[in-house]
Amino acid sequence: MLNIAEYKTIVFDCDGVVLDSNVVKTEAYFRTAKRLGVTDAQAQALVDYHVRLGGISRYHKFDWYLREVLKQPVTKEAIQVWLDTFAAELEEGLMACAMADGLEALKVKTPNAPWMILSGGDQQEIRDLFHKRTLPSGEVLANLFAGGLFGSPDNKDEVLAREKASGHLRLPALFLGDSKYDHEAATNAGLDFVFLSDWTEVADWKDFCEENNIQVLPAIASLLNVK
Repeated sequence: MLNIAEYKTIVFDCDGVVLDSNVVKTEAYFRTAKRLGVTDAQAQALVDYHVRLGGISRYHKFDWYLREVLKQPVTKEAIQVWLDTFAAELEEGLMACAMADGLEALKVKTPNAPWMILSGGDQQEIRDLFHKRTLPSGEVLANLFAGGLFGSPDNKDEVLAREKASGHLRLPALFLGDSKYDHEAATNAGLDFVFLSDWTEVADWKDFCEENNIQVLPAIASLLNVK
């Protein structure tokens, strides 16, 4: 049984965990592709790949897409065009999407465990967003995450290994995620893992969690009901 008080660090994925932003990002991928002149079918191929690889960096997704779908040279400049267009499509939706209930109450319940964001999203974008968005109390969202706000281009495995080695991420630690990659990264780094199901885009999440004996809770607020 999960005992939230025993953890020395709590790691949160962002999209689908702290923010109801999975669908925002999925729609932004489609609009980005269309803005850059591809067909509906080609745009949907990018969306499908994004959903299949939940939690993986957009840098990787655009690299794959240019190479495998559009059959175009993968250059730094080409990737940057896609990144910039995607960021512009995404910003408005991220400011407006719902935020998880119970964050401030959970923070009170875990006073000795630094919180950390670990996202597949762009790191600077996440830092800017979390300094703009506010909690119901009026406090800036970023203030809850003294352990750091981390994202791509570094992947989750790299960030976890680095933060463990530096001593910033102390074990035992808990990772709250909503994708298969979140579980893989947590397991590789020796973190406990809870799958949050309410906002996930993993179609077969029930089977996946059952097969891997993963504890499932609907959302962050559900953690207020555990020890």
